[in-house]
Amino acid sequence: MSVLVSGGAGYIGSVTAEMLLGAGRRVVVVDNLTRGHRSAVPEGAAFVEADVRDSARLEAILGEHGVECVMHFSASSLVGESMTDPGEYFGNNVVGVIRLLEAMHTQGVRDFIFSSTAATYGEPPEVPIPEDAPVRPTNPYGESKATAERILRWYETIHGFRFAALRYFNAAGASRDHGEDHDPETHLIPLALSAAAGERESLAIFGRDYPTPDGTCVRDYIHVQDLADAHILALGKLGETKENAFNLGNGEGYSVLEVLSAVERVTGKQVPAVDAPRRPGDPARLVASSARAKKILGWRPKRVTLDEIVRDAWAWKQRFPEGYGD
Repeated sequence: MSVLVSGGAGYIGSVTAEMLLGAGRRVVVVDNLTRGHRSAVPEGAAFVEADVRDSARLEAILGEHGVECVMHFSASSLVGESMTDPGEYFGNNVVGVIRLLEAMHTQGVRDFIFSSTAATYGEPPEVPIPEDAPVRPTNPYGESKATAERILRWYETIHGFRFAALRYFNAAGASRDHGEDHDPETHLIPLALSAAAGERESLAIFGRDYPTPDGTCVRDYIHVQDLADAHILALGKLGETKENAFNLGNGEGYSVLEVLSAVERVTGKQVPAVDAPRRPGDPARLVASSARAKKILGWRPKRVTLDEIVRDAWAWKQRFPEGYGD
């Protein structure tokens, strides 16, 4: 099977492309390299520099490579940025999905795995969050992903698409060869590792007055390789179930302060931190119930402790101190 991985030069996309190749799939990566890295594309994958909003180009790529399934990771994904530039988020995350789906429809490709997000839930009424919780995003990023999921359901109804929307919680960790290298970097674990390594003066803690045990935000951290496993399992289950939305998380929530403690344990170094105001649109707690993914996909996270996740991220950072160096 040939799989197109859009955004395969990015963090989660590159790890998934790596694992697809390891599972014997043929992989073509499409990325416009706005935030991805050419050197992150795994060896053995075909690479085409293109934008998912270029339908004509996508049609040609799908046909040339005999693509049978698309895994879509190309998205703008910074909550804070979405609150200041919503047009970019709806343009890339909604218009981009529509143009990709239209190219697939033209080429007769019907299988789609969608990189979605827990941000679709907004402030959840219950934690852990089940998939049937109300979808009430609190920022344009979450709204753009929720809109894309609704669009997919119409393509399923009208055009016979088969899809899975995988709602990630906080992706973290690394494989041996692929890790986080964002510009700007906004994810807590790589920022904390950089602060521990002395590469930044301090780490900002955005709010200490949330209704959580220590006052800082609580998130569910999931290892990036476990996320990639879920994509491959979902590919094998398309068409076998009526359910198409799956949470991917550990079911355990960790506060910002607990993450900093884990970084200090793993690195043996102190993380200098300073207090900062809350970021607009940040929910207090996001923790997954992944019961549906476990039951239907047969998915089980293998790297479940926070220290394991941090240890892999730290190992990658030590191996690639300059990131991908693009």
